[in-house]
Amino acid sequence: MEQNRFSRSPAATIAQLVLWSVVVGVILSALGITPFNIVDRIGLIIRNVWNLGFDALNWAVQYFLLGAIIVVPIWLISRFLGQRRG
Repeated sequence: MEQNRFSRSPAATIAQLVLWSVVVGVILSALGITPFNIVDRIGLIIRNVWNLGFDALNWAVQYFLLGAIIVVPIWLISRFLGQRRG
């Protein structure tokens, strides 16, 4: 009968987590990755995503204003002329 993963003893689960942590730690160390490096990179990713959001907003506002300089006066003139005729 197959044993369910969740029915293992806590000691067996902890031993397996320790073993996998050591294996992954050795691999990351060989790649030159440290815990502080990971925390710094996560902070950098969050800052970059934040900045990208504001850069996209800035981009959209600039194009909106550029287009509105032409579109809004034309719309106002067409509305004014349309009301005079109708």
